Amino acid sequence: MADRLTIEVEPREASGSRSARRLRRSGFVPGVLYGGSHSEGVSFQVGTRELRRVLVDGAALIDVKFGKEKTVPAILKDRQIHPVRGEVTHIDFLEVDLKEKIRAMVALELTGADEAIGVKEGGILDHATREVEIEALPTDIPERLEVDVAELNVGDTLTLAQVTTPDGVDLVHEHLEDVVVASVVLPTKVEEPEIEEETELVGEAAEAEAEGGEDSGDSGDSGGGE
Repeated sequence: MADRLTIEVEPREASGSRSARRLRRSGFVPGVLYGGSHSEGVSFQVGTRELRRVLVDGAALIDVKFGKEKTVPAILKDRQIHPVRGEVTHIDFLEVDLKEKIRAMVALELTGADEAIGVKEGGILDHATREVEIEALPTDIPERLEVDVAELNVGDTLTLAQVTTPDGVDLVHEHLEDVVVASVVLPTKVEEPEIEEETELVGEAAEAEAEGGEDSGDSGDSGGGE
């Protein structure tokens, strides 16, 4: 417990969007703690700086100190982000039993990307899958899974079946070999449109239309003279 991050939150009674907006203006983020002894969910508020400190660290398992109550182990279940400002507007934590395995999403981080053989030969590294679901004890959940792509050549593909996980951590997917994590592909050549030729065609069409208008105008004038 001493090795885990602790986040201190305060009970929150008021609910609703209006109350949440007031909280955010005061420097707090509304949230809910689910699971365990809080199966129905308990609302709380946490300081923006306090929350940022925990999120930046990226720890998978943290201790939530709920007021003066007993601290409970929890994982980040969900967070809502403001679409423009990028700020966290709501946070959900899930209380866990340290003796029971749980499933969680973990980031896949590519290493050796700049040194990849295929990249040095002019290829482009495509990071196709950035998160994967794992199953493990809460204390065994890694912050991320590192995947070495330094040996990938142009045309090579690396799948989840080739990803190594720490002891006690299992990847959750029926067909690991079908999930592409990364690949090195040749850059696609984009043919530039022939702008000059298109401009000439547009100009010719405009001139033809103008000439047609003048012809019709001339015929109308001669008809009126008669």
